[in-house]
Amino acid sequence: MNKKMKGWEFRKTHEPLVLVEKDIPRAKPGYVVIEVKACGLCHSDVGALEDPGWMNIIKYTPIIIGHEFSGVITEVGEGVEGYKVGDRVAVCPMQPEADGPGYGRDGGYATYSTAPVEYLIPIPDEVDFVQAAAATDAGMTSYHAVVGRGGVKEGTKVGIIGIGGLGTLGNQFAIEKGAKVYVASRKESAREKALKAGAYKAAESILDFKDEGLEVIIDFAGANKTTADALEAVAPGGKVVVVGMASLETNINTSSLIIKEASVLGSVGGTPEDIKDILDLMKEGKVRIDTEEISLEQVPEGLERLKEGKVTSRLVMVNK
Repeated sequence: MNKKMKGWEFRKTHEPLVLVEKDIPRAKPGYVVIEVKACGLCHSDVGALEDPGWMNIIKYTPIIIGHEFSGVITEVGEGVEGYKVGDRVAVCPMQPEADGPGYGRDGGYATYSTAPVEYLIPIPDEVDFVQAAAATDAGMTSYHAVVGRGGVKEGTKVGIIGIGGLGTLGNQFAIEKGAKVYVASRKESAREKALKAGAYKAAESILDFKDEGLEVIIDFAGANKTTADALEAVAPGGKVVVVGMASLETNINTSSLIIKEASVLGSVGGTPEDIKDILDLMKEGKVRIDTEEISLEQVPEGLERLKEGKVTSRLVMVNK
């Protein structure tokens, strides 16, 4: 008889998750089975519970959701090389849409899950499972926007709009790269936090820095006006990278876009290489994600807190 696992199953929008017990999956060719040690809670999972549009994104139901996880390999499928039972791994969630965890196969709000070998990232001994799980989505998305799409490097003058979870990490990554960081947030506490972390200047609006020669502006808010303001504030030849989706439409000044020869770029997710870079920074003690641990049983409560805006750090489910 197969051993059993537990997981939170999504069945339909506007219906609560259901805690189920089922057989632990077996490793198919090219895949591994992972005992989940930690899984981050993400706003996209709140979206799945609240927005019927997600029924077109999630490939089948019922399905165990959760896409931001780390754990220990318990079984290796045929053809898998470079990994063995007992290895500590994180999983990159940016897999082909039809097969991503929580979208095309059972994900990480569970005691066991699976992953294709090409999306595994070894966890350094110095990094714990909670930090590794948070690195796979919150960390990856911020890093990819700042370093991958933004091209931020030593000496870059970079503006960051929105100092929430992603913006806080974006601030850390830009500072670690040696950039000169200007942050914009309506929250005084967030501005103070960013300055304490090493940002150069902070203000309520990115427009306060329109004469500072910002080469790159990362918009972690994406609230229509924030993107328009970023284009007004960026220096000639500069780029605006949009990450946030608070508004799915924006109106920009095409005159500014043309005269400045500026670029407006989108950024989504990231790559296994981005996650490896973050884990290396964590290993060296240069980056740490602010997290709050909860149990498997508390996942629905945690998603409700996310929905209500009552979370100040990254919630991570932990299986003891």
